[in-house]
Amino acid sequence: MTAGYISPGAREQFFSHMDAANVDLKAFSDRFYHKIYGGHLQPVLDTLTYLKHETDVWFELTTLLIPGENDSEQEIDEMTRWVVENLGPDVPIHFTAFHPDWKMMDHPPTPPETLVRAREIALRNGVHYAYTGNVHDKAGQSTWCPKCKGLVIERDWYQLGEWHLDASGHCAHCGERIAGVFESGPGDWGSRRQVVRMTP
Repeated sequence: MTAGYISPGAREQFFSHMDAANVDLKAFSDRFYHKIYGGHLQPVLDTLTYLKHETDVWFELTTLLIPGENDSEQEIDEMTRWVVENLGPDVPIHFTAFHPDWKMMDHPPTPPETLVRAREIALRNGVHYAYTGNVHDKAGQSTWCPKCKGLVIERDWYQLGEWHLDASGHCAHCGERIAGVFESGPGDWGSRRQVVRMTP
């Protein structure tokens, strides 16, 4: 997981050791990046276009929607249009719920309907795989085939349900190739924490 805020020289070496990454696209305005993080949006966009066009890294995007800060329909519309135009429709986007903590106790939790609305905007703009997160929402967290609209992988938080993906990563309903890297069958780990061991 990375915020994607990395210089061009370090970027190449950093991602040369990775097969996959989850990049936080925290907002789609320089105002937000400067106000909340003291940084800028463009370096993150540069990292995303680098990942898409210069590497084989499988990556997904996560945006934590904070009420009143980065959750407007206009910003989500602009963000998802940029993603489709610059990264393509198959890069997944996860819209996750904010919960008040630490230095942002003055902001309310993200209403579930905000996540649903963001997902709908993304799908309308051509994103094939848009998800909701940090809430229970089977429809919004499941993978749907972009061609036939059939349910491919059912999810509810960390729990898997129906599985309609063949061993080679195609929709079992219509045969469409589903973007991603998949095992031949579903796992059974549920919400248990998994140990990750990295070797040099």
